[in-house]
Amino acid sequence: MTVKFQPYYVPDQSPWPLVGALGLFLLASGAGLWIAELGGIAGPIVFAAGTLVMTVMLFGWFSNVIDESSAGLYSKQLDRSFRLGMSWFIFSEVMFFGAFFGALFYARILSVPWLGGAGNNAMTNAVLWPEFTASWPLLSTPGGIETTAMGWFGLPLINTIILLTSSVTAHLAHLALIDNKRLRLSQWLGLTVLLGLIFLTLQVWEYVHAYEELGLRLDSGIYGNTFFLLTGFHGAHVTLGTLMLAIMWLRVRKGHFTPAQHFGFQATSWYWHFVDVVWLCLFIFVYIL
Repeated sequence: MTVKFQPYYVPDQSPWPLVGALGLFLLASGAGLWIAELGGIAGPIVFAAGTLVMTVMLFGWFSNVIDESSAGLYSKQLDRSFRLGMSWFIFSEVMFFGAFFGALFYARILSVPWLGGAGNNAMTNAVLWPEFTASWPLLSTPGGIETTAMGWFGLPLINTIILLTSSVTAHLAHLALIDNKRLRLSQWLGLTVLLGLIFLTLQVWEYVHAYEELGLRLDSGIYGNTFFLLTGFHGAHVTLGTLMLAIMWLRVRKGHFTPAQHFGFQATSWYWHFVDVVWLCLFIFVYIL
């Protein structure tokens, strides 16, 4: 019996993983210096440099993959590898956000009641923080920092509607691609990119409102920490997702993808739907409850 093996394309050595690691290092270092207010303007400059390096890396790496795919170098076996890789990547992102949601739930369900003297911890409450009342969100810290909770109505609700709508438009774009309706595909995908940009703009507006009018900052205790970590990391994912969608839109305009072969578009759609689900959880557990 003869076993037929499909050719499996092995790419040449690439500089992009190293460039990406450098970009992430600059982003993390710049963000740390910026938030800690160390080094003056060094933090914003290092963060901007990291953003630039990551942008160059993404466009360069995407360009290599697009060229390889257009040249017909990918087999069905490699296509399965891409699907498994994207699936595991999204799973790792689920675990990433799960850690931050876990920190939020730990603070709300365990730590706050414990500090309030729940169970047999009345002595702990009396010694550590006698004036503390167990409630969420915590609007004051032991150091005397006062803040105001961010309500769910207004910008958060508008952004929720925007992201849920973008998930629908992304699905309609996928259906148009399957039906080989190129104009409709370009229109729905372009609208999805636009909605992502609107979401990011409104989130920046929300952060300005939080800092300047509500006194809600990163140093506003556990409530400020969890609020900005969860919404901030989600905003970073929306930024990446919007960039990916924009690249898919440019590829569509160039005539890429067919109803039978379009995993690049499909993987981006998976990621965008994941980002939307995470925001829905954020809206419920951070803003409403």
